[in-house]
Amino acid sequence: MKTLLQKPAMLPLSLALSAVLAAFAPAAQAQNLVELYRSARDYDATYQSARSQYDANLAKAAQAKAGILPSAGLSAGASRTNFENTNPVVDRSFNSQTATVSASQPLYRPGNWATFEQGKRQVDLSKAQLEAAEQDLIVRTTQIYFDVLAAQDTLAFVRAQKAAVGEQLASAKRNFEVGTSTITDSREAQARYDLVVAQEIAAENDLRVKKIALDQLVGRTETQPRGLLVPLALPPLVPADVNAWVQQSETVHPAVRQAEANLEVAKLEVDKAEAGHKPTLDLTASYGKQRNPQGSATSPLDTRSTNSTVGVSFNLPLFAGFATQNRIRETLSLEDKARTDLEGAKRTVAQSTRTAYFGVLSGQGQVKALEAAEASSQSALDANKLGYQVGVRINIDVLNAQSQLFQTKRDLAKARYDVLIGGLKLRQANGTLTPEDLLLINSLLTQ
Repeated sequence: MKTLLQKPAMLPLSLALSAVLAAFAPAAQAQNLVELYRSARDYDATYQSARSQYDANLAKAAQAKAGILPSAGLSAGASRTNFENTNPVVDRSFNSQTATVSASQPLYRPGNWATFEQGKRQVDLSKAQLEAAEQDLIVRTTQIYFDVLAAQDTLAFVRAQKAAVGEQLASAKRNFEVGTSTITDSREAQARYDLVVAQEIAAENDLRVKKIALDQLVGRTETQPRGLLVPLALPPLVPADVNAWVQQSETVHPAVRQAEANLEVAKLEVDKAEAGHKPTLDLTASYGKQRNPQGSATSPLDTRSTNSTVGVSFNLPLFAGFATQNRIRETLSLEDKARTDLEGAKRTVAQSTRTAYFGVLSGQGQVKALEAAEASSQSALDANKLGYQVGVRINIDVLNAQSQLFQTKRDLAKARYDVLIGGLKLRQANGTLTPEDLLLINSLLTQ
């Protein structure tokens, strides 16, 4: 019994951690966060869909330019005519061939110019939408990455606890055999051991599910994310002022920029509606030829003619059944709606940024508290083991101290992951998240 009690308390945990890491994948095959993010960017269906939508929006926006550019067309035709006349008697058949090239250039069309400006705003809107999709992919990749690491840690801690409880069970059985403890100690240890076995089965399945999710996201099989360095110093929150984060979000957040672009589009829609009262002026030109090889109705001779015109076309709307006035009222209301939506977007982003900021601060505080709790739990376990050895503590006290220590270690590992993910979510909340932000986290991973 004395030999068992004097073994280092962390030995089972170290053995279990080594066994878990060695069982899943060799270190040479492990991938870091940046590498897996790049794979996800090339494979993830949600992001690829957003990318295709962005390309489609760019092409759609470019269509608006057609309204201010010249247009040209070519028309051609051929016909055969049978002509009969009784006085004088004429019975003739002849062919007619025509070809015309026409072109038009808008000179004054305010509605078309408003549509062209709307196309520019649509490009800004599309860029903001794609950035939002990219930021979402960064957070999803990081979340699943650390979910796998957390599941690995949980399994390692459960197996370490299983080894420690098994050691305590063996000790209790030997003590009972020599008469220094009761059967209660053995039964308590057996019950705790059976519980840990059940937890191990659940942890194994949870890890399997998390790895499947990561594989599906990045389009690989048997991915193995690299773990965090030990010991780990979490990066500080810079700037350390929530108002600075909120002010930054008001100009750069994709949701705010989308709302701003929608407001500009709505204003231009009002200009388009008001253009319904304004005249239009176009420059037109045409050049055409006609040939009658067998003559015409009035002459049997081969005739050819050429016609060319250049001019301007003016059009002034006078009355359209009050449609234009009602359209203006509609667009003004939609402009007010877009302005309100912009204000709502700014408020939502500000609230999300504050929530994310204080979430990171809370997470950092939890990490410090759990680090202190880990040291305290280790000391409590050592004291309980010593007390059990000298007879002032019972077996259940040692088992409870072991369970508390491993639970604290698991919570501490997860809290560190949550702080790192929270930092990315904070940048997503205020709209400044970019793929370069993954480099800092990548530097905290094992090589």
